Formats: sequence, structure tokens, C-alpha cells
Amino acid sequence: MEKEICTISIANNWLDDAYTFYEDHKIKRTYDNNSLSSDKTEWLEPKQISKQNKDKLIKNCPEEFKETVMLILDYP
Repeated sequence: MEKEICTISIANNWLDDAYTFYEDHKIKRTYDNNSLSSDKTEWLEPKQISKQNKDKLIKNCPEEFKETVMLILDYP
């Protein structure tokens, strides 16, 4: 497994929605569909993430990782 860069949460209300970025440019999303269906995991390509969610990720990204995460997300 490649080294983790950081995990960024863009959760809303009671549902978790976190993205973990890795040095090999892989992106893992862990999220809850609803209160009964939690901790789902999927591996994403940057093109599968909406512009709205990319905006949230960059906004919530720790400053020291922002440049790297923007590169992985191909943002903007």
C-alpha cells in the first residue's frame, strides 16, 4: 500500500464522507449512504468526483497538502 497523504472530510449532517489521498495518486472514499448503511468504501478517479465536491475538498484540505491534493484532483 502506498503512503497516505491525508484524509479530508466533507461530511454533511449525520453522514460521513471522507476522501483519503495516497502518494500513488489513488483516492479512497469512505462514506455513509444513510444511517443504516455506513462505512462504504470505493476507489475513485479524479474525473469521478464532482466539481462541487472537489471545491469542498480543496476548501477543507490542510494547507500543507493543498498543492499535492490539487495536483491529484486535476483541480481546476
